[in-house]
Amino acid sequence: MAKRKLANRKAAAAKKKNAQVDDKTIADEQIPELEQKDEEIVENGTEKVAEKLENLKKDDVMEVKKDSKRPKKRSKPETEPEYFEDTRNLEDLWKQVFPVGTEWDQLHLVYHHNWNFTNLENAFEEGGDLHGKKVYLFGCSEPQMVPVNGEMRLTLVPAVVAVVSPFPPSDKIGINSVQREAEEIVPMKSMKMDWVPYIPFENRDRMVERLKSEIFILGCTQRRSALRHLREERVKKFEYCLPYFYNPFLEDELEQSTEVTIVYDMDPKPVLCEFDWELDELEEFADKLISDDSLPSEHKEDFKNHIKEKVREAKKKNREAREARKKALEDMSAETKAAFEKIKFYKFYPVATPNSPDVSQVKSPFINRYYGKAHKVL
Repeated sequence: MAKRKLANRKAAAAKKKNAQVDDKTIADEQIPELEQKDEEIVENGTEKVAEKLENLKKDDVMEVKKDSKRPKKRSKPETEPEYFEDTRNLEDLWKQVFPVGTEWDQLHLVYHHNWNFTNLENAFEEGGDLHGKKVYLFGCSEPQMVPVNGEMRLTLVPAVVAVVSPFPPSDKIGINSVQREAEEIVPMKSMKMDWVPYIPFENRDRMVERLKSEIFILGCTQRRSALRHLREERVKKFEYCLPYFYNPFLEDELEQSTEVTIVYDMDPKPVLCEFDWELDELEEFADKLISDDSLPSEHKEDFKNHIKEKVREAKKKNREAREARKKALEDMSAETKAAFEKIKFYKFYPVATPNSPDVSQVKSPFINRYYGKAHKVL
């Protein structure tokens, strides 16, 4: 029994050993075959890679040939970048100021030229006449002969008057003209005018109520489109407006004047003239008008009575003006007196530029009959 088991173990071991030998033999026989297949795969892969490279080269050559046949696009010439000037902080200040007394049908002529008011803007900078001060501005226009394109032409020249004052110079407007016998002093608001704050560009995105403005301009809310609905007399009043100012320290022009404007109504046309009760003799004055065919002889006595009445009215007005000035001085506080003494007037004209007429030869310090002359003209 033991011998049989031993024989079986030897047979199993021999069988296992033969199986390993056979596997090794098969493996040895397969190695050359596998190596040959690997070489074929590598060779075939190399050929395919080379073929692909060759094809890519041909494609590149064809692409180059195609590109050479295509017309080359012209490159756009490089343009210099455009530069735009920044908006100056007070650039539109002079345009915001209403040109008081300018006829409505000529208002557009004030802005016909590209006027430059950088002198006004610079006056608010450090070191300028208006820097750090409370200022009230109003505009006006003056018909002047100035050079335009090499020849002298009548041009409506704008000017801006700056009033340096701790309080508004006046809330009234004077209405007067040669055609009007009586002068009127009326509230600004009756002519739709008022002092309003000017907002510089850098502050226009802020609420007006929160700004502490030191620049005020005389504005007018009358719309031109609505003028056709007004009576002609009302429209003309705007053209006769003058900013009013009363300084009790200075003797008013009316207090000194001895002239009266005479408008004597008659057909076919009225008599318009100026009579000076100190220089003119009434009888001779009337006779001269008759000799000039300006006054019919039958109207002589009525005309003389009309002049006498106007002279009495003018003298009364002068006397009342002197009394009013005297009372105003008596009632004025010391602070108000000091403020009046510090009030200054500056008159600005456009500066000379290549794009606008030169107005340097027509500058005048005269503002109007109420303000008199400016302390400084720029």
